[in-house]
This record gives sequence, C-alpha cells and structure tokens, in this order.
Amino acid sequence: MTAWFVPGRLEVLGKHTDYAGGNSLLAAVTQGVTVELQDSDSGICATTTASPGEELSLAPNSPDSPPAGHWGGYLQAVIDRLALNFGELRPARLVIDSTLPLASGMSSSSALVVALALCLIDHNGFREYPQWQENIGSQIDLAGYLACFENGMSFGTLTGVRGVGTFGGSEDHTAMLCCREGHLTRFRFCPIREGESVPLPPDWSFVVGVSGVLAEKTGSALELYNVASLRTREIVAAWNSATGSEDLTIGDVLASDDDALEGLHAVVAHDPDLSRRLKAFLTESQELIPAAVEALADGNLDGFGQLADRSQRNAETRLGNQVPETIRMQALARELGARGASSFGAGFGGSVWALVPSSDAAGFAAAWLERYTAEFPALAPRASVLVTRPGAPAHRL
Repeated sequence: MTAWFVPGRLEVLGKHTDYAGGNSLLAAVTQGVTVELQDSDSGICATTTASPGEELSLAPNSPDSPPAGHWGGYLQAVIDRLALNFGELRPARLVIDSTLPLASGMSSSSALVVALALCLIDHNGFREYPQWQENIGSQIDLAGYLACFENGMSFGTLTGVRGVGTFGGSEDHTAMLCCREGHLTRFRFCPIREGESVPLPPDWSFVVGVSGVLAEKTGSALELYNVASLRTREIVAAWNSATGSEDLTIGDVLASDDDALEGLHAVVAHDPDLSRRLKAFLTESQELIPAAVEALADGNLDGFGQLADRSQRNAETRLGNQVPETIRMQALARELGARGASSFGAGFGGSVWALVPSSDAAGFAAAWLERYTAEFPALAPRASVLVTRPGAPAHRL
C-alpha cells in the first residue's frame, strides 16, 4: 500500500499575488488530506469518506468525466496529466479522507490533487523516468509541476492538458510541499523562490473561522477568481505594448526595469479597474509582506497585526474579493482581542485567520463562532472554527 498525507495551507498574507510573480507568506496546517492506494486488477477507482457508498471508476481522457466541482474532477485532471506526461498508469484503488473543511479557503481541492498525484507517482515509479529527472529536481520543481495539474499549463517539457479551470498559480502546492513545521515562510513566484522563514512562537496559535460562504472555484465564484487573475495579465500586456518588452508577470516587470513602478502606474492610469488591481498587488506583495516578515522576526506582534489589518482593507477596497461575511468575521476577531486577523485564499467566501495565545485558543474560537453565527444565523449550519499551528509538509505514511 502507498499512502500520503498532504496538509492544507494557511495563506497568512498574499491575496492573489502568486500567479502575478509576487510574494506570499505561507504555512502548512495540521489538518489535511490522506490518500491510500492499493493495487487493483484493472482500472483506477476511488472512494471518499466524505461520500460513503460512492465509487468512481476513471480512465485517462474519459468522455464521461465528472462534472465541474465534483471531487472526481480533480482525480480526472490528475490521471489525464500523468498519462499524457508519462504514459500508461497501473491499475489502482484509492481511498480519500480529509480533515479539512471543504471550500473554506484552506485549499482542500489542491491538497486532494497533490495527494492523489503523489500516490500515483509512487505507484507507477515515475520519479525514475527520464522525463521526470529532466524536469523535476527539487520539491520546489514538484510544487510548480503539480500546480499545472490545475491551471493546465506546461512545465518544462512536460506538456499541459486541460486542468480544472482555474487560472491560478502555485502558492497552495508550494506551501503543502515546502513549508516548515512551526514556521511561516515567504515565497516569491513565477518561478518559485524560497525566502525567509520565521518561527511562530509556540505559545501562539491560529484560529481559523470558516465563514460558511463556500469559496468554491466553480460557477460565478470561478469567474470572479479568474477575473482577478486575468487583470494582472492585462496589466502586463499594456506594459509590453508600451515598452516593447516581453515580460510574463508583474513580478517580471518590476525585476527587469528600475523605473518600472512609475511606468506601470502610467500604462494603466486610463483604466480604473486595472489601476486598482495593480495597487492591490503592489501593496500586498511589495509592501505588506516584507514588513510582516520583519515584524515577526522582531517579535512585534502588534505591528504584524496592524499589517494584517491593512491587507484586509486592501482586499476589500482594491482587490474586491471580499464578501460581507468575511469582512465582519475579521472585524469580530479583532474586537475579541485577536493580535492579528485577516481573510485568506481566493476570496468570495472562505475563511479568516486570527492569531491568539495558544492557551486561549479554544475559548476564543467558541466565542468567535457564537458572535459570528448570532449575526449570520442562516450560516450557522456551515460555519465552523478550528485551531492550528504551522504544520509539517506533505509526507508518506
């Protein structure tokens, strides 16, 4: 039997920055997805403890693939990509279990993709294939490759194929594979580069409040997510058109030209939507995250909390990925005494983290949920809280 545990991730700061070549401040969490794989006589089939009695039988490029948003769609994307890049897959039976709340912003779908892929990669011995060794030489490379299972892009000579419809980056996969237990780590993306790691003192924990507004990357939520991504491409296209450059991301632009900051603002000044999107990126990636790393390294939790507040306001007023529920949940956390709090993930629903003393975490979580559901009673059946600390990265069981 082959088995992998893959954690969810906590995006401490870094709202919609990764695919634009920006910074994120990340941690793995202690909750996650476990996939167990056993040999089978034929085909690839899978079950999940979240849907007892349902069993899927899938094959590469099946015309009867599961509908968008179904958990089987992620398995189909993994099978299709591995078969395209490495050839025929051995028969297997997969059992999936998760301790992550679904559609909460903690990247349960990416954790599922990573866990499924790691099991099938080991089962088929793909790490020994020449095309693997030519393209994937580190955990960072692996994170970049597995992100392409979702966005459909090629990775080196490993050709892309239809993913799951998100024009996202590799933040989730990087946190799951490359973060360090007990630490928050800054990464820059496109390509992935690891930055500073700062320890979270053991007497502090994160409480995650799940708003109950599902952060699903399907339907209208998927469209809104992709708009935020596509606007960064429009900004870069405007820059390239004005300068004759061939940059791919905003991060590339900033790295390639000392005068790029002023020039970027100039090329989008005529378009309020693009101007707001650029300011959202620059504030989050270039200003708040470096300052937050410095504050944590200095033990300045009050300063860190103020920076998290600014990140929240930036998301509300410029990025536009917040809903009334996550806005209020963040404010409630601060009212209840959290040292810092911010929404995280794709947005348009999802969750909020709050930094609190570990000794008070359970009581804070209960009070936070009580206050929140009193104001949003219709969401009480779906809202929840959990306590976590920066956890270990993905590992075999």
